[in-house]
Amino acid sequence: MITPDWTDDQPIYRQLRDKVVRALLEGSLKEGEPLPSVRTMALELEINPLTVSKAYQELVAEGLVEKRRGLGMYIVEGAREALREAERRRFLEEEWPRVCERIRALGLDAKTLMGTDGNGTGTGQGT
Repeated sequence: MITPDWTDDQPIYRQLRDKVVRALLEGSLKEGEPLPSVRTMALELEINPLTVSKAYQELVAEGLVEKRRGLGMYIVEGAREALREAERRRFLEEEWPRVCERIRALGLDAKTLMGTDGNGTGTGQGT
């Protein structure tokens, strides 16, 4: 599920938070399920337990995870849809304008874009 392939571009706790979010969006983590304990996650990923705790606290602050006294951290009901909506909004507000600018700069049109499979190989619709 979550692998310890860290990069240097952002703190590890943030990368761990993003990996949990991705697992939730992809369905490998489900609403109502517990997250691995801080200690277990730290051992599996070979990172400091404080790093895991900080990532989990970010998820709690975002309302995606709740702490159940004596039981651990659980993914809240509705977390996946809330995440999807937030990610859609972020994409449309932050990423899409850059994509559109790049499309314009390259002189691409809708027919050309629809005729690719996303890898530029021309095997999608319209070819």
